[in-house]
Amino acid sequence: MKKELHIFFTCLMFYTRIPCPKNITHHPDYLNKATRYFPFIGWIVGSISFLAFYLFSLFLSTETAVIFAIIASVLTTGAFHEDGFADVCDGFGGGWTKEKILMIMKDSAIGAYGAIGLVLLFLVKFKLLSESIFLFTIHQNYLLIFLLFISAHALSRLAAISIIFTHEYSRDDASSKSKPIAKQHTWKEISGSFFFGLLPLFALSYFCSELKVLLILIPVFLTRYFLARYFQKWIDGYTGDCLGATQQVCEVIFYLSLLFIWKFI
Repeated sequence: MKKELHIFFTCLMFYTRIPCPKNITHHPDYLNKATRYFPFIGWIVGSISFLAFYLFSLFLSTETAVIFAIIASVLTTGAFHEDGFADVCDGFGGGWTKEKILMIMKDSAIGAYGAIGLVLLFLVKFKLLSESIFLFTIHQNYLLIFLLFISAHALSRLAAISIIFTHEYSRDDASSKSKPIAKQHTWKEISGSFFFGLLPLFALSYFCSELKVLLILIPVFLTRYFLARYFQKWIDGYTGDCLGATQQVCEVIFYLSLLFIWKFI
């Protein structure tokens, strides 16, 4: 139990800005095992984001509360995944060879592709999340809204981290933030990731009495498949930035799929 707590806090420290015990470090062995808890981090980030939404919705409009919910998630992770998304936009937008793409993504400065990508990402996320929340606010059911938040964050993180189970790390050196988690994984990492990644969605389906919600899995993992194939084609694998971008895109696809399934199926 003590070792599992250490692994969990390693994961929490690596993927968020939440304070952890002082004895927790970025030890490669624990970072490898921390993969199993990555979708569970989605539970935490989603809960904080929901709490911000709920508190601000008490005296502000739903749309304004959604903005603060997004801000809360960004502050919690330190824009960890958004930074990866911006780097991928810059790298794949401005590079035409593997070496050039990796070099651009390694640069900490944000370019035009990254800036434009982030603006569009936040606009789309704001609009889709607002409409998704509206599906449940008409019933005044905050439990469903809570499950919506943690489902989107957990499932998108599962989609991202699952890439390391099927693809190789692209860089030859240890210059990327994802290198420690890219070395190895066992059935514990795989089963833990899928358990924490899928459970909130099944809970959402159960409490809203709509099995069709589970169909969200199809577009989310199709998106994950095509993104992973795209990364493989251009850079022969993935980097930490690719995982961050996958998480962000799959989160948007989650909201988009929910709206489509709810209205047309």
